[in-house]
Amino acid sequence: MPPSMVPSDAAARLLAWYDRHARRLPWRTPPGGPAPDPYRVWLSEVMLQQTTVAAVIPYFERFLARWPTVDSLAAAPLDDVLVEWAGLGYYARARNLHKCARAVAEQHGGRFPDSEDALRALPGIGAYTAAAVAAIAFGRRATVVDGNVERVMARLFAVIDPLPGSKAELKRLADTLTPADRCGDYAQAVMDLGATICTPRSPSCLACPWQAGCRARLEGIAESLPRKERKADKPVRRGVAFWLRDDSGRVLLRRRPEDGLLGGMTEVPSTPWREGPPWLPDDALAHAPLPGIGWQPLPGVVRHTFTHFHLELAVVAGLTPGAGPQASADGRWVALPALGGEALPTVMRKVVTAAVAGVATRRGP
Repeated sequence: MPPSMVPSDAAARLLAWYDRHARRLPWRTPPGGPAPDPYRVWLSEVMLQQTTVAAVIPYFERFLARWPTVDSLAAAPLDDVLVEWAGLGYYARARNLHKCARAVAEQHGGRFPDSEDALRALPGIGAYTAAAVAAIAFGRRATVVDGNVERVMARLFAVIDPLPGSKAELKRLADTLTPADRCGDYAQAVMDLGATICTPRSPSCLACPWQAGCRARLEGIAESLPRKERKADKPVRRGVAFWLRDDSGRVLLRRRPEDGLLGGMTEVPSTPWREGPPWLPDDALAHAPLPGIGWQPLPGVVRHTFTHFHLELAVVAGLTPGAGPQASADGRWVALPALGGEALPTVMRKVVTAAVAGVATRRGP
């Protein structure tokens, strides 16, 4: 687009808008105020990846109350961190969060480095998070591009090439507008603009400080941008979860391997999750946590969607007499009222809910 369409004072206009309309969030300081605590910035940015602000705020506040500094988070057991994280999804982020806290505590004396390159050398910090922390916490000139910023740039410059192929170009364009001063406020201002004004549907163009220079608005195509390549349909994987109780009402849980999906989280034992038709009973029982149990199917199917696939889990219930024996080195018996304190990911909380309801309906084990 002709460069003249974007005013030379675009950054100043956006910052003036931000001074009046900045969202009040628990990890921020007021516009023009002192730089926020790098620990708060980093913690919030990790939590906000692929998660909404509304969902993150209570998690952020609980984490901060329990671990107010990066040193205290570094000293926490990983299992405690996973329990507090449960429900936020993308559990590799929680493991990397803990690794990063330990690296900051052990290698940097509890102080986050202040440059993008040094931040990217820490576990779990990628290009976006490094730029966000550098700009917001340390005032470094860094181009911070999340989904909101991509949408703003695609519309401002009328970039019709679809995502994800246009990511590099959108970042280049964003960099042309990034100022050398008030870098943290500017980064948050562009994200706020996308979150509150330049929204995916029905953008409020008349309230936008950049409306005069927005090429997509002038061409009447703002709502159609950014364009995205059509995603392939997600496959469906299926499995069987084993809800096993002993005479005292305890439930058998186990810890998932550290590597891979939901690594290190707690789960209700299940078969592997595979594509194809539902498991046949004999095939499924080969993966049961204990032999010789009279498994009974429970009604319904637990459904959950991950980033790359849909999951359907049938649930079967069983009862083992007496105190439950040890099923495996990673298995343990947990009282039903104590399940709330376990690092159960969302899909397993769905399994628990379905199993408790199903057993109550059957009035049997």
